[in-house]
Amino acid sequence: MTETCNSCPGVEPASERELLARLDEAIAETRQLPGALIPLLQIAQGLFGYLPETALKHICTGLNKSYSEVAGVVGFYSYFSTTPRGRHTIRVCLGTACYVRGGKRVLETFKHTLGIDVGQTTPNRQFSLEVARCLGACGIAPACLVDNAVHQSIKPNNIPVILQKYE
Repeated sequence: MTETCNSCPGVEPASERELLARLDEAIAETRQLPGALIPLLQIAQGLFGYLPETALKHICTGLNKSYSEVAGVVGFYSYFSTTPRGRHTIRVCLGTACYVRGGKRVLETFKHTLGIDVGQTTPNRQFSLEVARCLGACGIAPACLVDNAVHQSIKPNNIPVILQKYE
């Protein structure tokens, strides 16, 4: 089974029907394996870019699980999202070191600059904003992740420069 990215530049987005057919292939390949739910949720999120209700119901049917069980797993893990995400995910660290060194101001500046709150995505689906409890970057606080890139010792006036790299 091959995955496609519905939010990658230069890639023709697949229809929901095509994505569900790919999800069906993954379900058929994994339904007999113990612990298949989380890998299937990861595959579905990779296909759709998030976990729409249609995909969740499809997984429920394919694994013969209740919707509440599947939704409970999705709600427990912060990795999973039931709302469309931006092309880039910004995670601002609010762990102790980052917080005392200005992490809250950094977060407020991201919110103001992007015009969104934590857990939201910009209208152009360019950025999603999240909070991290600790990035393990205490020595370079305050820090944030944009996708998988760490940005360190952030000052609020540096945020437009950081965002410009991803636009």
